[in-house]
Amino acid sequence: MWATENTREALWDAMKRKEVYGTSGTRMTVRFFGGWDYQSADLNNRNFAWVGYQKGVPMGGDLAKAPVGKAPTFLVAAMKDPLFGNLDRIQIIKGWVGKDGKARERVYDVAWGDADKRKPGKDGKLPPVGNTVDVATATWTNTIGDPELSAVWKDPDFDPTQRAFYYARVIEIPTPRWTAYDQVRFGIKMSPEVPMKQQERGWTSPIWYTPGE
Repeated sequence: MWATENTREALWDAMKRKEVYGTSGTRMTVRFFGGWDYQSADLNNRNFAWVGYQKGVPMGGDLAKAPVGKAPTFLVAAMKDPLFGNLDRIQIIKGWVGKDGKARERVYDVAWGDADKRKPGKDGKLPPVGNTVDVATATWTNTIGDPELSAVWKDPDFDPTQRAFYYARVIEIPTPRWTAYDQVRFGIKMSPEVPMKQQERGWTSPIWYTPGE
């Protein structure tokens, strides 16, 4: 969670305003802000969080009625856990309820590692980051992916009359699963159907958009 200080009161306040994120076990660092005026230049500001708070709301926050002619922009950044894998990509997931009353969801890749040699295909999908896992020794190398990723992203499909929520998901490169470590530690052979590698990840609290009444 993002708190102003390490006290019971500040930690409680952070949970109450939902300025928190979770992971599958890794200790990556994630910041996520939403507003109407973020620009690519904001990524170069030395005080990233200050810009985030000044121009918008953090994870767990609410965006009010959209200014005329504007779509929400999001400022997101992530840094790897020093002891785990590099980062594969950052995604922003948008959720809304369609006119048919059914829940909808769309995933956008907004930043990714090895961007100089990995591009979305004609279908818009990003190729896999690759795999360096050696199952036999339960090891991997950080020769793919990036240690840090960041992006400013604007919703290209924004409807100012429609309620929506957005959250960030950060995915690491493949690393050995606990089953691979146990196989090496105990000198056993896992069954073929047992997964031996995984991609750790983190998820932020959503940022909500509500149209004006």
